[in-house]
Amino acid sequence: MKSEKILIVDDISKNIQILGNILSHKTYDVAYAQSGIEALKLCDKQAFDLILLDIMMPGMDGYEVCEKLKKQKHTKDIPVIFLTAKAEMDSIIKGFEVGGQEYITKPFNSSELLARVQTHLLLQRQRKELIKMNDHLEDLVRERTLQLENANKQLEKLDLAKSNFLSLISHEMRTPLNGIIGLTQLLGQTNIDSNQKEYLNYLTEVSARLVKFTEIALLITRLKTDKYDPDILPVSVDHLITTALGKFKRDNPHATVIINYEKSEKKLLVMVDSELTTIGITMIVENTERFAGIEATLDIKIIEGHDEVDIHFTDNGPGFTKQALDQVFELFSAGDIMHHEGSGLSMATLKLITDVQGGQVRVMNAKNGGAMVILNMKKSKQELLSASL
Repeated sequence: MKSEKILIVDDISKNIQILGNILSHKTYDVAYAQSGIEALKLCDKQAFDLILLDIMMPGMDGYEVCEKLKKQKHTKDIPVIFLTAKAEMDSIIKGFEVGGQEYITKPFNSSELLARVQTHLLLQRQRKELIKMNDHLEDLVRERTLQLENANKQLEKLDLAKSNFLSLISHEMRTPLNGIIGLTQLLGQTNIDSNQKEYLNYLTEVSARLVKFTEIALLITRLKTDKYDPDILPVSVDHLITTALGKFKRDNPHATVIINYEKSEKKLLVMVDSELTTIGITMIVENTERFAGIEATLDIKIIEGHDEVDIHFTDNGPGFTKQALDQVFELFSAGDIMHHEGSGLSMATLKLITDVQGGQVRVMNAKNGGAMVILNMKKSKQELLSASL
């Protein structure tokens, strides 16, 4: 172990000799200075672990030496023990004010002096160890931060690649799909038998589903890459629901789901992007048609709060599985499963739609069975103003 270095500063040689004899019983590396200027020069050349500093010295006294040490970066943390025959309280207080750690009056007891020296050297060692540990922790934090930054950059690249892939696939699919849809429409106008008509109907249905997929994929890409600028305006809740139901019926003429829509007595206005919200509501109804069963029913109810409106969608199907609820808003996972199977897109897309508008969506199983989706939207200022009058 490296010896700890102590600097003794005193203008009287006899005092230095006495201190040196006391410290010689320990394995300290001791240096000497007989003036303040000499002490400061030594501190510039060497690193000390402790300084024993006399106060009454000609030229530069111990107080001034201590003040100068505490102002320099490389010496400010060296503990200073003042040695003096002055025992007045004012002198003691001044010693602490200029940065001294200890105050020992002459003549001093050798055992007391050694004990205090050992105490401050121990504190100095511990302080250095703390600094070393702190530096090590800072290095670790910087290393982990850099790793996280690199990981985040990688995730951003992967996310962008996924979005670009979705966009590319969607665009590439639209052209041949448009051709297939056009051909099926032309074939439907020709003389075909019942079997051929059945095949054609199936082809038309599959094509429509693929078109729907490409539309959702493009929407997800825009929402995920912040390329969608929502047009937030006051819109009637009833208008949103009736528009979405009308779109669903047009797109799904053979749907069997029974929809029970409980209109609000008030004309409630919410701040949303009308087109986006209509798409979201339509997705909820389509999921009910697909997964709630043969005799599916969907109850739609509006719940008005103080500054927000909730739309409750509750069906009579088997409800969500535990796995589905755990992953319900994750893209391309079983989390989108409305009941037991699903596309992996609808609920995740619905979450993106509500997020970009500052709303919320909650998904759960209803108390009496079936699945429940709740859309939360902020009331318009106009609505809040009229309510307060």
